[in-house]
Amino acid sequence: MYKITVLPGDGTGPEVVAEALKVLGAAAQKVGFKYETTTYDLGGDRYLATGELLPDSVLDELRSHDTILLGAIGHPDVKPGILEKGILLSARFALDQYINLRPVKLYPGVWTPLKDKGPEEIDFVVVRENTEGLYSGAGGVLKKGTEDEVAVQESINTRKGVKRCCRYAFDYTKKRNRERKLTLVGKTNVLTYAFDLWERTFYEVAREYPDITPDYAHVDATCMWMVKNPEWFDVLVTDNMFGDIITDLGAMIQGGMGIAAGGNINPEGVSMFEPIGGSAPKYTGMNIINPLAAIGAAQMMLETLGEQHAADLIDRAIAKVTGEKLKSLAAGKMGYSTSEVGDMVAAFVAEG
Repeated sequence: MYKITVLPGDGTGPEVVAEALKVLGAAAQKVGFKYETTTYDLGGDRYLATGELLPDSVLDELRSHDTILLGAIGHPDVKPGILEKGILLSARFALDQYINLRPVKLYPGVWTPLKDKGPEEIDFVVVRENTEGLYSGAGGVLKKGTEDEVAVQESINTRKGVKRCCRYAFDYTKKRNRERKLTLVGKTNVLTYAFDLWERTFYEVAREYPDITPDYAHVDATCMWMVKNPEWFDVLVTDNMFGDIITDLGAMIQGGMGIAAGGNINPEGVSMFEPIGGSAPKYTGMNIINPLAAIGAAQMMLETLGEQHAADLIDRAIAKVTGEKLKSLAAGKMGYSTSEVGDMVAAFVAEG
């Protein structure tokens, strides 16, 4: 019995989460696992009404659950950054979700801006360190608002943090079992302190995985190759900031934010899975938003829980819907409503 936290969130989040839960139910019935859900109203409406973001009492309850499925965070009446930092980043750090996992996979029938590239060429995964680096919040401002103002933002990288991230990436590459190549993405020629630590640790851990080929690429070169030769990559591992940048590029070459899903993972604790595209408030309540990224997040959640068969069923069902049914991934242009897309994926899962 899996205990799943559901955070529908803001805007179209509740709509896409509903479809993800629909597909989750179909997978559970087909494969035979059981789960129960607990829903929390964290998000913009609660913040505007009560001033609460992520109360300690809720956080304690989240720790007792197995996993979290998130819809979206972002409200037009709340200043940008408040909800993201107060809920998403707070949960990520409090639950030590030190891995951000981002598959970059082009499904059949999905348009990509890359000429002459298809699903065979665009299928790799980015493992991003998720709790250190420039996002750790270290730094400060001196003489703010004056001509002598100084702003310092520090990238914090610990051997422990880097090592556990690299080890997760090697394990994931081994499990994925495709090209069996793991590429460290960094900037060793300029960021000589942080990425000296990353590079030494990466190759040290690599010795424990003789069947995996370790590789290195500068982040700027990686951005070029992701566009020119995405087929070169199998799994990439990198720090928090570089990971944030290259995964957005990855989302674009896999067809856009409407298909991109991600996981904030604590391999020994509670993980959180979400669609990447945001709350899209202008489409709220219209039943036209694309739910496939949220369904993909549920697929990632099941994979991380160890329900690989169920995850594979959902992955194949998404591929059938994109390849055989949808006209577009864009809101209002799919040829079907949000709920109809969820129905189709659930039906394909049920068929197996």
